[in-house]
Amino acid sequence: MTALIIVFGFIFLLLGAEGLVDGASGLAKRFGISNLVIGMTVVAFGTSMPEFVVNMLSVAEGQTDLALTNIVGSNIINIFVILGLTALVYPIASARSARVFDIPMNILAGIVVLVAVLVTLPFESVPGMSRLSGGFLLLIFGIFMYHSVKTAKAEPDSTENFKPMPLAKALIYIVLGLAGLIVGGEMIVRGSVRVATELGVPDAIIGLTIVALGTSLPELATSVVAATKHNCDLALGNIVGSVSFNVFFILGTSALLRPLPAYEGIILDGIMATLGAVLVWLGVISNRQHQLKRWHGALLLTVYAAYLTYRLINL
Repeated sequence: MTALIIVFGFIFLLLGAEGLVDGASGLAKRFGISNLVIGMTVVAFGTSMPEFVVNMLSVAEGQTDLALTNIVGSNIINIFVILGLTALVYPIASARSARVFDIPMNILAGIVVLVAVLVTLPFESVPGMSRLSGGFLLLIFGIFMYHSVKTAKAEPDSTENFKPMPLAKALIYIVLGLAGLIVGGEMIVRGSVRVATELGVPDAIIGLTIVALGTSLPELATSVVAATKHNCDLALGNIVGSVSFNVFFILGTSALLRPLPAYEGIILDGIMATLGAVLVWLGVISNRQHQLKRWHGALLLTVYAAYLTYRLINL
């Protein structure tokens, strides 16, 4: 029964990703907005809904470790696994705005998390994400969204040689696609957590791997499908936007509602999240095509495999 739930979850996930990519691309072209901006806003926010739901429930139930591991783990998987796999499918080109602002924002997200857990202010009892940290993250999120809107006006997408998708159809595709992603991801997470629990896998590892991967499945499905359609802007924008949404909005909101004490191992995880963003940035500025090439994807996957092996060995 559990295996059947997981299988149907993947079916919903793939169908949802297909619908979301088609609808978002149609919406972008209809309004002359670049796929990168649509990816960083509409698609990124939509595919980050599982992380948001998990975090709100975790905070409400006082499971602060899960709230932190879900976001940090999801970002690690987004960068190393999802961008890695997507680059293997098709090299990912980057727009100038992504290289100058959006990917550096991902680096900043990792640094802010590290600083927040390393520096304990005088009025804080334990290290971690305080309400003050949460407010600061939300402030940065506002700056990020302002820049995205500004970029949407400054970098319109080319509308040559395309048949406009009706607005209603694009919106239906987006809504149904998001619904499929969220339902499919939820089914896969629940089934996988049940299996892991029965096998005696520790909660911290479940949060960093299975739950984090499960809530990142919408990003994975969306980016890989976008890559197969050679829609690299949407694939990159989805991940870059999701990483920023996860930290600045979801983690910021979570910490504002309830302070999140640091868990054991968060320093290494924070370093990994920051390192991943740095590797992606170095990858896209290191060649004339400004692409994340297939060998970059293989490197990201290799680094993640080494990190995961270390974490499992040192339980």
